[in-house]
Amino acid sequence: MKKELRAGTGFFCMLIILQSIIYGFGDPISKAAYEAMPVYSLLSLRYIIAMAIILLFAGKKVWTGLKQYHIKDWLLPSVCMALSYILNNIGLQLTAATSVAFLRSLSVVITPILAWLVYRKSINKKLIPILIFIVIGLYLLCGLGGLATFGLGEIVTLLAALMVAGSLVFGEKALKKMDALTLTATQTMVSAVIATICAFAFNGGWSLNVTTPSIWFTILYLGIVCTIFGYLLQNIALQKIPDRTVALLQCSCPVLTAAFSFLILGEMLSTPGIIGAIIILICVSAATLLKEK
Repeated sequence: MKKELRAGTGFFCMLIILQSIIYGFGDPISKAAYEAMPVYSLLSLRYIIAMAIILLFAGKKVWTGLKQYHIKDWLLPSVCMALSYILNNIGLQLTAATSVAFLRSLSVVITPILAWLVYRKSINKKLIPILIFIVIGLYLLCGLGGLATFGLGEIVTLLAALMVAGSLVFGEKALKKMDALTLTATQTMVSAVIATICAFAFNGGWSLNVTTPSIWFTILYLGIVCTIFGYLLQNIALQKIPDRTVALLQCSCPVLTAAFSFLILGEMLSTPGIIGAIIILICVSAATLLKEK
């Protein structure tokens, strides 16, 4: 690797851990919201709210940034970010949630491969066994993978994993020119456009008949915290640490989702799941100790 964690970058690693905490909490509380309204209507509302807040508080700065950068600087990482969530939700409708959780997490392996294919970034050989053990840990954590079959749902979810990797690889490249806030705004904008198109294509339009305060809390949490802060934390971190390191740190998200699911929903991890979570945390910790190559 040309770029690994150095002294002083621990703060930016913690930003990704914070992102995983935010997403980990968001996953279990989203269950009721997804039962109350169609998924793409919820996603569309989530991103529109996020975009409105960004424009309200930082519209001038974002507009100034957009005038400085070419569309090619931000379009690819923005489309990848948006499609990663859209495809993930399509996958959830086509196959088991355990399969989706496992296959989408394979972005940790796809990210360094994509970075090598596109930008010829070398892969630290010491990282390979860590990636292998992380995949094993993810398989154990996500209900032993649940891959009894491999069909359209699994293919779509693998594409979602590829899009996650693309958001990291192309996002890191974009952030060499752009500021994190402007990229966050474009990713949110593109996510809103694609989610709204999907709402009309798959749900026949918006279905926003939500009156329960808890559902509105979830929507606002997803829009403000998960989208604005989640995207922004990732983009700030990508300015200082490599895309593959971010992907490794994001493997903590399934572990935190399991923890919050236990606390909020009372869902218990199986023994293999606990072993998988421990393997993942050990591997993530080991990866942060790798020295620059």
